[in-house]
Amino acid sequence: MKSLSLTINGEPRSFPVPLTVAGLVEAMELAGKRVAIERNGEIVPRSTYPDTLLADGDKLEVVVAVGGG
Repeated sequence: MKSLSLTINGEPRSFPVPLTVAGLVEAMELAGKRVAIERNGEIVPRSTYPDTLLADGDKLEVVVAVGGG
């Protein structure tokens, strides 16, 4: 089975293909959380997560907003 090599927050990770940003959020168990994702230096708009396919070698920064006060 083919896999996708991504760098997430500086760490190499592998995922099955095909993979969308929405699928990545689910795979990382971040569904329902406030996350911001940058792909190769560009912010990915939340509305495009289901349609944005990730490619081998993509570099991602994933930031999870933490509530508090």
